[in-house]
Amino acid sequence: MSPLEQLVRKIEAHLAVIYGEGDYEELGGRLIDAMKIREAFFEPVAFSNHWSERDVALITYGDSIRSGENAPLQELGSFVRRWLGDAVSIVHVLPYFPWTSDDGFAVSDYLSVHPDLGDWSDLENLSQDYRVMSDLVVNHCSSEHVWFQQFQKNEEPGRRFFVEGSLEDDLSEVVRPRTSDLLRVTETSAGVKQVWCTFGHDQIDLNFKEPDLLVEVVKVIREHLDHGVGVFRLDAVAFVWKELGTPCVNLPQTHELVRLFRTLIEHVKPDAVIITETNIPNAENLSYFGNRNEAHGIYNFSLPPLLIYALTYGNCRCLVQWLMGMPPAQPGTMYFNFIASHDGIGLRPAEGLLSSEEITGLVERMRENGGLISERTLPDGSRRPYEMNISLFDALETEEKFLCAHTVLLGLEGVPAFYIQSLLGTRNDVKGVEESGINRRINRYQWDAEDLEARLKDEGSSHARVLNGLLKLIRLRKQQAAFHPNATQFTLQLGEQVFAFWRQSTDRQQNIFCLHNVSGEEVRVPLTSVNLVATEDWIDLISGYELGAGEEELRLAPYQCVWLANRRKHLPY
Repeated sequence: MSPLEQLVRKIEAHLAVIYGEGDYEELGGRLIDAMKIREAFFEPVAFSNHWSERDVALITYGDSIRSGENAPLQELGSFVRRWLGDAVSIVHVLPYFPWTSDDGFAVSDYLSVHPDLGDWSDLENLSQDYRVMSDLVVNHCSSEHVWFQQFQKNEEPGRRFFVEGSLEDDLSEVVRPRTSDLLRVTETSAGVKQVWCTFGHDQIDLNFKEPDLLVEVVKVIREHLDHGVGVFRLDAVAFVWKELGTPCVNLPQTHELVRLFRTLIEHVKPDAVIITETNIPNAENLSYFGNRNEAHGIYNFSLPPLLIYALTYGNCRCLVQWLMGMPPAQPGTMYFNFIASHDGIGLRPAEGLLSSEEITGLVERMRENGGLISERTLPDGSRRPYEMNISLFDALETEEKFLCAHTVLLGLEGVPAFYIQSLLGTRNDVKGVEESGINRRINRYQWDAEDLEARLKDEGSSHARVLNGLLKLIRLRKQQAAFHPNATQFTLQLGEQVFAFWRQSTDRQQNIFCLHNVSGEEVRVPLTSVNLVATEDWIDLISGYELGAGEEELRLAPYQCVWLANRRKHLPY
């Protein structure tokens, strides 16, 4: 059996799980054609780590920085190269397609770049120096997509590409992330129909029970690979498969679709990475690793609300309990760590980790800091807070807390990702919310390039201080073997005010003890509780302070962080 025939058999096995037993030779061949896979294809190496301690991601909209001279994507490339340089290795450009709502996530054309942003050459240019990460918005498309226009006209192939429902259907178990009605009444040439809209009535859910749709989505994937995309974020992928009488989230067919996408992508680009974006409770989120054959990475959604809670109340109990329960990412998988993004701070991932009273208290505190709260509808019709909409700088209130949070981010097992508004210390965009009526706009400010340049050149501005402080930490992290995304991690118990963990490089030559005072008080940490090896020389990589012989304790100022390392060659440069 030739390698290509082996691939066909593997694809057929995926399809049998998704669609049930049957003959899928013809469909498998169509998928291979859609991916333009020929006889001479790459055989991926199982369980390879396509990342290292030198990998740091930037999350940004294509037009987060605008000027009157260059297209936004060109302006973004210039900013990244000038101000960030090699501090980041991955650039996640949020949906850059033509769109109609949800700031890009209602895609009206998957195969082109929005003309207001630039064109494919801008992304290809960016991919020469950075790994470009792109959204694969698989759950839904815009109501103005040609497929939905075909649906309304009862024309092929779009008439089969959307999930239909009925008011008589039992939808009581369906998990919803929004408060809008699940079904949208739609006039078609074949009569009035009810179409499924998990996220909003301009975002119509795609029907993956239709194999022809699957083929079209695979063509989209190949198009993005051809234009330099090397990392795929599977947006809202947990919701893609629907079965009446179920919650319609995390179903077995959904997991198998992710595995199928991975099989196809890896045979075109062996070092490509798939990351699932599943804003759901922690245990469900972890399931997207599969048996190291599903997502390479998963968004670590529980980290943002827990870290913000710890720094808000000066108590890391919830963080410690969560981290102790997190399994290490196995070779070939990694956590994608972030504490801010274009969306709000999700609360579902905190369920079971914070009590209802703790979540309510945190929600009220964020309101006091100028934040807004978005809700979702429960099966019984009641509403519950779904996410907190606030800039991270305003959520944490001070630069000291803000830098402490990002020091935690940089030390944890996984690949750290920085939202551009956090790197720039951006505050709540109240005007953006007022003008749009969209809560999430509070953290989606669009910078004028000249204004931003002036602020970053002014070393006394908070924006310059934040960026310079974060870049120093990022560049320091990138030199430490113990911060490899898959290096050993062990949680330390140092009381409720000090969040601490130990990292050890895969060759066991470097140890780093990461200690973070999450409180506004000075804390004394007995060195016996850290268990430093007496025969080693220890130094705080962040401050350069060397521990002297006979020292018995560390004094941590409010929100101070230390990285105690045992190898002098890893001093800051």
